Amino acid sequence: MAEPLAIARSELILGGQKSGKSRRAEQLAAAWLAQSPGHRAVLIATATAHDDEMRARIARHQHDRAQRVPGMATREALRDLPRALADAGGAETLRVVDCLTLWLTAQLMPMSADFKEKTPPAPDWQAQSAMLSRAIEACPGPVVLVGNEIGLGVIPLGREVRAFVDALGLLNQSVAATCQRVTLMAAGLPLYLKGAP
Repeated sequence: MAEPLAIARSELILGGQKSGKSRRAEQLAAAWLAQSPGHRAVLIATATAHDDEMRARIARHQHDRAQRVPGMATREALRDLPRALADAGGAETLRVVDCLTLWLTAQLMPMSADFKEKTPPAPDWQAQSAMLSRAIEACPGPVVLVGNEIGLGVIPLGREVRAFVDALGLLNQSVAATCQRVTLMAAGLPLYLKGAP
């Protein structure tokens, strides 16, 4: 029999695409819900459906998540993630943010409401990052944040892409410094970088 998952006050789960990071966050949410009938779990989604493939991907994730964690509610936070964390509930609510990478994308490369053109980026994403760290610290219930680790590969061509990789690395460092636990996922397996499981 597997040991129950330990819930940290705040945890950042990093990994590459299909590394198991979202599944790990769902497992933590399910474990939280199983601990007490008074517990709640809320997914704070940051994805934007700007094409047919993304709409289908979001629908598939919603369907699969409802099967794996039927008690988890969903809210969207395309821009104001710090407020979404604060508004998601009290100490009885575990918040899952999925994912920081898409949230940063919305800050640095926002699209118009109809997704036909880019709009000006957030004036200072570093200020948003600092507000996010403060919101994590102030959160009354546990927080699980999912993000991509994309800085391990070849240095990308293009100034904008390199700037995004740099910004995501800095955001991950800031959130990791704030969180009680940091977990790196690879091939569905957790490696704890900070904080004991």
